[in-house]
Amino acid sequence: MARRQLRGFDLKRIEGVGSLIGVDEAGRGALAGPVVAAAVLVTRDFLESRWALTRAGRVNDSKQLTALEREELWFDFETLAGQGQIHANFGVAEVWEIEQFNILGATKLAMRRALEGIYPPSAFEHKKEPDLFSPPEEIASFQPTVSARILIDGLPLRSFPYPHEGVVNGDARSLCVAMASIIAKVTRDRLMNDLDTQHPGYGFAQHKGYGTEEHREALLRLGRCVHHREMFLRKLFAQRVDPGQLDFLAEESTATE
Repeated sequence: MARRQLRGFDLKRIEGVGSLIGVDEAGRGALAGPVVAAAVLVTRDFLESRWALTRAGRVNDSKQLTALEREELWFDFETLAGQGQIHANFGVAEVWEIEQFNILGATKLAMRRALEGIYPPSAFEHKKEPDLFSPPEEIASFQPTVSARILIDGLPLRSFPYPHEGVVNGDARSLCVAMASIIAKVTRDRLMNDLDTQHPGYGFAQHKGYGTEEHREALLRLGRCVHHREMFLRKLFAQRVDPGQLDFLAEESTATE
């Protein structure tokens, strides 16, 4: 799908609401490190802005961009946020939370934390607008609900505190979801670089915690550290799961729980 269509997708989805909030995560299928989610709020004014018209074509699913391209876009997003043209936030779920709540629960936790930095869940609670027959004090105190549509990459999430729509392959279809995917990816990569300095030898700065051959060899040589996901390692070694399938298994879990 051409990148220029990402903006067009959002222009269609924003009809009838004041803003869109794109949500995506990074690190779900890794063997080590946290899962990170990001949320990006855009308005129609932003989607029709000079930046969106001239520079949004560089935005894509974070996995399709180089590290340098992601960092350059991160700088753009920081500038846009500083100017008030977008609102963005990220949330992190640590390894102990992945172990306690499983990867699906931890992913939802990270997404909730990212969204809470933009709006609390209560802002999306349905409130009946008063009419001419309502008491004067009710009319005076009425606050309209947030006019925003939340788009989450993938299938809709059950038991999630925010009303939302799932968009399969959303990071390749929606501009705000793709922007969120880049923020989540850059944030997590930086966290993994920090872990590499704390735990040298595993190669976290290179493979970012994913199940590469280098990473598996380091695990056999050094054993696990506190930032490895024990349940993922059990699946990898006991069941001989292909590390390339860990993202698929995590996605399958999301679809069935």
